[in-house]
Amino acid sequence: MSSDFTESVIAEFRANKGRVGGELAGTPILLIHHLGVRTRAERVTPVAYTSLPDGRLVIAASNGGSPAHPAWYHNLKAHPTIGVELGTETFTALAEELTGAAHAELWPELVAASPTLGRHQARTTRRIPLLTLTRMPGAIRSEPKLPPMRTRRGR
Repeated sequence: MSSDFTESVIAEFRANKGRVGGELAGTPILLIHHLGVRTRAERVTPVAYTSLPDGRLVIAASNGGSPAHPAWYHNLKAHPTIGVELGTETFTALAEELTGAAHAELWPELVAASPTLGRHQARTTRRIPLLTLTRMPGAIRSEPKLPPMRTRRGR
């Protein structure tokens, strides 16, 4: 996602209580607040999610089917305690990657619910990681912070 697109999705998400339109209309979106691996700067990224029956949320690091994992995946692996904005609610969660049988069992259900995810997998040889987000009891975040907008000169 381009920076401008990401920033517009975040703004629309917050202005419409967690809903976005356009090409993402109807897609359940949440915002993850995560720390950069090297910079430790807070980043905010919109991500599609699915709710699991046990209350956890699951996100896929598809990166549109590109050969590399998205940057946020590496950030969550390095710093798994993250902030989440879900609709108008904010909370702290622990991000954990599903591997082996847990990944294999859940993958077909996710692809059935979102065929785009299957198309992303078909574009790459890497196995698209799945991460669960588990709410941390008693850890409620305050108002979400949006990192300062970066501007690029010469555009």
